Amino acid sequence: MEHEWIIRVECQERRWINMKDLEFVKKIAIDAGGHLLKRFNHLTFKDISFKDRYEIVTKLDFESEKIILKAIQKEYPNHEILSEEAGRIKGKNSDYLWLIDPLDGTTNYKIGSPLFAVLIALVYKNEIQFGLAYAPALGEFYEVELGKATKFNNRKIHVSKTDKINESINLYCHGSTKKDIERAIGVYSKLKLSGRDSRQLGCAALEFGFVAAGRAESILIPGAHPWDVAAGVLMVREACGRVTDFEGKEWNLDSKDILASNGKIHNELLKIIKGV
Repeated sequence: MEHEWIIRVECQERRWINMKDLEFVKKIAIDAGGHLLKRFNHLTFKDISFKDRYEIVTKLDFESEKIILKAIQKEYPNHEILSEEAGRIKGKNSDYLWLIDPLDGTTNYKIGSPLFAVLIALVYKNEIQFGLAYAPALGEFYEVELGKATKFNNRKIHVSKTDKINESINLYCHGSTKKDIERAIGVYSKLKLSGRDSRQLGCAALEFGFVAAGRAESILIPGAHPWDVAAGVLMVREACGRVTDFEGKEWNLDSKDILASNGKIHNELLKIIKGV
């Protein structure tokens, strides 16, 4: 893969990957999303199974993943992949890592809610290079390149300017363990009383997109997996927001919790959720 490294000033100086790579990822996201849309609201009992007590998986998770993996492995056979259902797939060049959630918002998809998305990110030497979230039922496409503004349906977006916690809309999600859920309940109880409202949309991809677009002021997730949030992290950062763990340290691929916000209410949010 050939790369074009350019330094430009946006929220801060960053590098970006070339357009060929981004167009390739957009195409496979559209292909996978189109496949999901064909079966949306047409699942049968046989299409659904359970990973554990709190998490379901559908046949379409695997079918969407197969479309994405086949395309990436053909185009970039040496790259490493970490996908929600397939796990880690080793490559000859471990500097490149694809992070994939082939169906983010599986429960929403199962119950007929349009809040689901295909989520893809590429990491190079632990730095997120680009990411995208495609919500086919909504016709919404969030995309971001390192060092360039986040886009929503090809239009540049920016985090909100809200600087008062009592005027903020705060979103939350959680991992699949009982502990993650218990902590999310703690987060919700505090945020519901502190902000204007607090909601769980059930699709982290769109929740990060909402923050990047200024639709909401924050998204908090205890027990986040990198394939769930890497693309969203870059979206919020390049929309001039802030992303940390629950202790206020800059988020990285090893972080277990995540808080992404417009930056203006970030410190106050950290105080509110302290100890959760």
